Amino acid sequence: MQKTLLLLLIIYIGFSSELNGQSLQLKIIGSNETETSTIDSLTYRKFHKDFLSIEQEVSSLKKRVETLGYIENDQGPIIRINDSLFNTTIILGQQYKSIKINYDSKLVARNIIEAVSQTATDSTFTIPFQSIEQSLEFINLKLSEKGFPFNEISLFEIRKTGEGQLAAKLASGKTDNQRTVDKIIVKGYEKFPKSYLKHYLKLKTGNTLNLTEIKSKTKNLQDLQFANQIKEPEILFSKDSTILYIYVEKNRSNSFDGFLGFGTNEETGNLEFNGYLNLDLVNNLNFGETLSLVYKSDENDQKTFNARLALPYLFNTPIGTEFELRIFKKDSSFTTANQNLRVFFQMNPKHRFSVGLKSAKSNNLLKDESFDPNIKDYTTNLYNVRYEFLLRQNDSRLFRKKAFIDFEVGFGNRKLPDLKTSQMQFILDAFNIFNLNNRNSVFLRTQGFSLISDNYLENELVRFGGINSMRGFEENSLSASFYTLLNTEYRYQLSNSVYVHSIIDIAYLENDLVNQKEKLYGFGIGFGLLTKAGLLRLNYANGKNENQSFKFSNSQIHLSLTAIF
Repeated sequence: MQKTLLLLLIIYIGFSSELNGQSLQLKIIGSNETETSTIDSLTYRKFHKDFLSIEQEVSSLKKRVETLGYIENDQGPIIRINDSLFNTTIILGQQYKSIKINYDSKLVARNIIEAVSQTATDSTFTIPFQSIEQSLEFINLKLSEKGFPFNEISLFEIRKTGEGQLAAKLASGKTDNQRTVDKIIVKGYEKFPKSYLKHYLKLKTGNTLNLTEIKSKTKNLQDLQFANQIKEPEILFSKDSTILYIYVEKNRSNSFDGFLGFGTNEETGNLEFNGYLNLDLVNNLNFGETLSLVYKSDENDQKTFNARLALPYLFNTPIGTEFELRIFKKDSSFTTANQNLRVFFQMNPKHRFSVGLKSAKSNNLLKDESFDPNIKDYTTNLYNVRYEFLLRQNDSRLFRKKAFIDFEVGFGNRKLPDLKTSQMQFILDAFNIFNLNNRNSVFLRTQGFSLISDNYLENELVRFGGINSMRGFEENSLSASFYTLLNTEYRYQLSNSVYVHSIIDIAYLENDLVNQKEKLYGFGIGFGLLTKAGLLRLNYANGKNENQSFKFSNSQIHLSLTAIF
């Protein structure tokens, strides 16, 4: 019994202190039932802990009433009815629903006024009373974006013009001359390429000061591989100058990518290995340049070497250039050297357009051409047009690139010692990640190649297969004059650094040299692990064509590591 009484006492003390803290009640009424109903609809706070809280609530409600157009409201005294109840009266009076404002089009452009009013003329505009504050803030913002950051907008000569109608004049107190950006200073990464300020971010000295636009432009720093913004830009104003400060830090942007693949040789039954190395050096000279080196060797005695150098914004212009050299050697059959020269224009952080010249020279290494009459010496010159699109998702540690498109069209001629043939070439590589939620996503990638020619040679066909194209097949084991493939993955993130995924690949190829048409399939699973050394990926996939049955001996295991340094 004593325990029960003690428990009840504790409950009473706890609740009584709470009740005492909310013991005062406020009731606000209007001059009639309609006004009282309007006041109640504003849902003011009715229970308070002290009289000061009641006064603050009444003052707050009075301001809310004024924003609704009851600018002539009158509040009576707060009267204490009893120990816990306080009453007050707010007489709303006339509600003003709109206001007609006269303005000077030399001070405020009509297009700005039209953004807040549908009844704008060259000298007047009408807006709802409740949107006065929002409209004036918008007009003031637009004037500040035109180089007047200290501009002040206000209404004066406010008067009644009818029942529920007001009129006023708009005053723009420009307290300073129009401001321009006189100097740009980069803090944190002082050697940030100046050409990227001018052409990538499109920030220049002499431009009219527009802080909203500047903030929007500097967000594009997040799309750079070698730098990112660490805080929003700031402006230093002095009497006769305006200095823009941008805060940037340099990222580790060099990458090393490699993989080790192994599988069973169907003919010998022996375990065979293949490898791939890819080195990207980005912005090591603080110029924004990119140098890529790729070396690939596979179990079919095929070797590939690829070097690419991209130089953006040459001589502080919006034009950049790209050089590429690719050498491919097929055992003792032939070698092919491709050289590409492109001139590109970075339209904005996501889009790049380029034109160029691609030349190829192939040499037959066979001593006797009768061994393979489809391998011959040739040279090719193609003029090409290329479009690239890249969209990043910087909030993901595992998948930094969300979408990508690389499409190229080339046309020209292939020359044999005794024959000249017109050719066209189409190349496509594109992917997108569809994020279903924080853990689940779907990855889709398509690749394609088409060579249009009157006749074909073995040493000009494209080769594909492996971890970066058709998984479940050996590296560069497939050759075609036309192919298209679809890589699909369902990805599930176990954490911010670990994910597992499915592998379903479908491809169709045509080899017009041997009149081959074939459908290919790849199935498997894989996982990725973000370690201190980089992103480690392991794929297990089995490849087959439409006429083959499933065999474990056809499976391929691919191991790769992408390290950032």
